[in-house]
Amino acid sequence: MPPALALYQQIKDHISRKIQDGSWPPGHRLPSEHELVAQFGISRMTVNRALRELTEQGRVVRVAGVGSFVAEEKPQSTLLQIANLASEIRQRGHDYRCEVLVVERISASLEVAASLDLRLGDSVFHSVCVHLEDGVPVQLEDRYVNPRVVPDFGAQDFSLQQPSEYLVRNVPFDQVEHVVDAVLPTAEQAERLAMVPTQPCLLLTRRTWTRGVPVTVVRCLHPASRYRLGSRFRADGNPVFG
Repeated sequence: MPPALALYQQIKDHISRKIQDGSWPPGHRLPSEHELVAQFGISRMTVNRALRELTEQGRVVRVAGVGSFVAEEKPQSTLLQIANLASEIRQRGHDYRCEVLVVERISASLEVAASLDLRLGDSVFHSVCVHLEDGVPVQLEDRYVNPRVVPDFGAQDFSLQQPSEYLVRNVPFDQVEHVVDAVLPTAEQAERLAMVPTQPCLLLTRRTWTRGVPVTVVRCLHPASRYRLGSRFRADGNPVFG
């Protein structure tokens, strides 16, 4: 291992241990670059590289002109069931809010028609929402709904009940498909998520069926620095809850 690599890795390991053992909790201000340079007797460039990589990994947050801080732990949402994002956020003791940006009826594109087993140009419902945790956007939801299965979707007041809650409560589903991709947001998506377009996102694409008929296809875009997706399950494939 090259000496330069060992030096910056030494700083990363030191900071990571402090975070892992709880010595430096979320929000704790790290020693300044100058202090780390003096403590370890290395160059500022090496310290800067270590902090930059920890920032890219989501363990540290750097505020220009202020300093570096231990990042808040990213919330995790399950992949084995349809998660209730509002409940997850409130269970953490945080404020939840949903901003409904679009509810409309449009002609299905080729991709949407194929996902919902419809013909190109068939009428579908389309909704767009931003979900916020303590005022910070954590998910952009872009949804298409099959009107043959959910004819009243467009008439709902989604200020009282968000689209996903309405569907789960009113349309029984028996199959769910989840696909996760790492993507970069478009300029419009980045603006709606209050992030820069060069930061990566996790894209969860979900489809549900009832008796073999597609109900909805939804793309949930999460800033990777604010959210993670994961599950715990037994060897037989059944999820572990609690």
